[in-house]
Amino acid sequence: MPQPDAHSAAHSTRCARYIRERVLDAGGSISFAEFMHYALYAPGLGYYSAGARKFGADGDFVTAPEISTLFGNVLARQCAGIIRQVDDASLLEFGAGSGKLAVDLLRALSRHDALPREYRIIEVSADLRERQQRLLHDELPEFVDRVVWLDRMPDSHHGVIIANEVLDALPVERFLRREDGVRQLRVTVEGDEFVFVDEPAPEVLAMAVEAIEQDIGASLPEGFISEVSLSAPAWVRDMAATLGQGIALLFDYGVSRREYYASDRNEGWLRCHFRHRVHSDPLILPGIQDLTAWVDFTAVATAAVDAGLEVAGYVSQSQFLLGGGLDEELRDIAGLPLESQLEMSGQIKMLTLPGEMGENVKCVGLVRDTIPGLDAFGSADRTHTL
Repeated sequence: MPQPDAHSAAHSTRCARYIRERVLDAGGSISFAEFMHYALYAPGLGYYSAGARKFGADGDFVTAPEISTLFGNVLARQCAGIIRQVDDASLLEFGAGSGKLAVDLLRALSRHDALPREYRIIEVSADLRERQQRLLHDELPEFVDRVVWLDRMPDSHHGVIIANEVLDALPVERFLRREDGVRQLRVTVEGDEFVFVDEPAPEVLAMAVEAIEQDIGASLPEGFISEVSLSAPAWVRDMAATLGQGIALLFDYGVSRREYYASDRNEGWLRCHFRHRVHSDPLILPGIQDLTAWVDFTAVATAAVDAGLEVAGYVSQSQFLLGGGLDEELRDIAGLPLESQLEMSGQIKMLTLPGEMGENVKCVGLVRDTIPGLDAFGSADRTHTL
């Protein structure tokens, strides 16, 4: 693990102090979901609330839009048909990160003569919102008036909703399965360090774990540790209440429920990212490392259907890109300079290879009302696995 620089270390110390105060206020321990929330979103201190660079080579991780414009170009091909078919269509992006995807989508949609009425962005981080505004102003000043930042979900949205690596940043509960019941993993303080302790799970968590066991048709083994997101289904329900005619495309690291809670996945799917190193200790470096948990896409689909949406498709990112027009985007690659060809080839590998993002990231499409089917879901659809 690389060591944080002095400025980052000082920031983490301040964030840790803030969380310790919350632990004391709570009587000695807090749920892991609360810890994760503070580490990521504490005002001015959490990872997504402070000013440290998060994306790209100088940050802690890369997302598909940061890797290549190809991701946004293919996604725009899929969005264009929806925008043309839906009256007064807008595009809503949750958690727009650096703003790179917004830039790529607007450019590509303009080429396809399918610009949305508005490009709406919901961003909880004031720092990231400022970065998005600067990038869009610098890169696409002609489209700035079309972009609107919102503080909450609109009452109604028709067109397309996009959430790229949003659900994996929602706080999750961690639990321990014992023969005598479900235990909640909580966070307390020992000396200067945060440590896990376990206590009997509150009813909402115990019921969630029991519902998972009922769904997969088996009890989780003794000593099994994993996560469950109570926030993701709630987020999906809120999103569904917003979506009128149109589609929501959710991209994230994740698997089906049976894969998520397979017996050999003890210790769960929680991941920490610091300076492009992935590790599994979420209690260190609060405020300066990213915490994510892979998504249970079965829970997402179930919440969507319960809220009146239909599943349009569920595929890997590789399948989405290959089915959605990647070949068209590469039609002129042979005419590029060799250096550009090699660079693009490397980008394609990161986006599509199974050992990279291609298999680990999935996309689920959720629709309301009749819309044209997406080519990206035309083959290798895995909806039946959910």
